[in-house]
Amino acid sequence: MLRFLDKASFVGRRRMSSSTAVMSFGDGSHGALGLPTSVTGIGSHAYEPTPITTLPPDVSTIAAGHYHSLAVTSQGHIWSWGRNVEQQLARPIDSPRETWIEPRRINGLSDVKTAFASGVVSAAVRDDGSLWIWGKSKRGQLGLGNGIMEAVVPSRIKVLDNEDIIKVSFGWGHAVALTKDGKLFGWGYSADGRLGKRRIMGASQLDSKANLSSSLKLEDAEKVVLEAMDKENDMPIIWEPCLIDELKGVEVADVSCGLDHTLVLLRDGTLLSGGSNAYGQLGRSTQDMEFLPVDISVYPVSIASGLGHSLAICRIPSADGGGGLSGIYSWGWGQNSQLGRVGPTNIPLPVDGLLGESPLSVSGGRVHSIALMTNGEVYSWGCGRNGRLGLGSSADEPEPMPIGLSESVNVLQAVAGFDHTLVLTSN
Repeated sequence: MLRFLDKASFVGRRRMSSSTAVMSFGDGSHGALGLPTSVTGIGSHAYEPTPITTLPPDVSTIAAGHYHSLAVTSQGHIWSWGRNVEQQLARPIDSPRETWIEPRRINGLSDVKTAFASGVVSAAVRDDGSLWIWGKSKRGQLGLGNGIMEAVVPSRIKVLDNEDIIKVSFGWGHAVALTKDGKLFGWGYSADGRLGKRRIMGASQLDSKANLSSSLKLEDAEKVVLEAMDKENDMPIIWEPCLIDELKGVEVADVSCGLDHTLVLLRDGTLLSGGSNAYGQLGRSTQDMEFLPVDISVYPVSIASGLGHSLAICRIPSADGGGGLSGIYSWGWGQNSQLGRVGPTNIPLPVDGLLGESPLSVSGGRVHSIALMTNGEVYSWGCGRNGRLGLGSSADEPEPMPIGLSESVNVLQAVAGFDHTLVLTSN
């Protein structure tokens, strides 16, 4: 659910001359905000961007999982906080629950370049391009080998040792890794073709999900998906990273996973999608269970996914054939206004409120979206429950709204977790 191509990528780790700060807002019930209850108050939520004062002043990049958060420093250290039920914080098993809210450095892992997180696992890429992972997943999301469902400390995915990994993206049970030379590896739960044609779901399983509707409420939709997954006796799992068959011979530029779908952007500008299309999140009329082109008429340059919605930063040609504008397109699940627009939800359409702006990155949460502009402004829209939009209330916002941040700070990165948001700034 995370964007990789953002300002933090250009800051240059170990060359930062100014101090940085991480701010958080939204649902803090799992500790993902990294804020003491004395700051968030009753309910442990934060409705406006609030600094995490216990992190070091040289954070270079951040990652938001479903219910936990990660930060990487300019020295290559990685910090974690939030939910640790599945050991996704890489802390000792007997670590007191009340301490999970406190950001702490993960021991035994150095020279970290960037980090990624899902609901039950965390991952880090070191300077040498190696991929390290930890947590618990019965759906093969660790990628450590047949039947391995737990890694309580960071463990190297050895089958990728000869690859230079630059990005990882996680769905609910599947995962993909992108290499510097444009190869894409996939592993984990492979139903619906979310990892391409390698494994597909049986007809009876497809029928169980076909009844989902974009009009379902958040809790009902989640319940249907999870019940269907729990009933599967023979889960189609790929236990170790494998090259995705139909992408061999092409170069991938970007990738993003939603709960049960995957977006793949090729270097020639072609945008592909695969997996479940229950909410129209594939953005295409064809329902085949493989990676096929999204029905989009503009040129995508980067992509992101929420739980059941998709986002893309696109170049929009001008009427006279000139340079054109930049904009954000959205499609998929829009029940809580996370698309930021009106119109058919299964078709990629522009977020009108951001046309003419210059987006740098976009990120999708469970039912909210966050965008960072090149001028440093941050916009949020969608569900405002528990303050996840950072606008001071729980109100939903159907259109992008600017988040009030001090003009004295430079925003480097903005990422959405499931129900919380992180912002990295420098001064």
